[in-house]
Amino acid sequence: MGTTRQKVALQGVRFFAYHGFYPEEQLLGNEFILDIETELEVYGNGNDDLSQTVNYERLFEIAKKEMNITRKLMETVAHSILAQIRHDFLAVKSIRISIRKLHPPLAGEVNSSLVELNFHR
Repeated sequence: MGTTRQKVALQGVRFFAYHGFYPEEQLLGNEFILDIETELEVYGNGNDDLSQTVNYERLFEIAKKEMNITRKLMETVAHSILAQIRHDFLAVKSIRISIRKLHPPLAGEVNSSLVELNFHR
């Protein structure tokens, strides 16, 4: 008998936010793209019960709330999102969060910068 692992994710969620180390970044803002993946073990074959899975609407609410709080580092934002998902979804076995800042203010053409966190229970 095997274990079934179920993934629930949001991919390519776009936010305009004011995260950045430099005051100009916090004033002007930038576009960010967020991916969240969760994985949990499921027992049975599905039953249309939202309480037995991860509600991706709640994942979006968590991400939106945290993205609206200006911070210097994307790492801080990612850790806050991770902590809230861990708190809200105790059955989740793993979480991956990536945040990309589009066109970071660097002295060259850069498509995006990335911070990624991976959590496993």
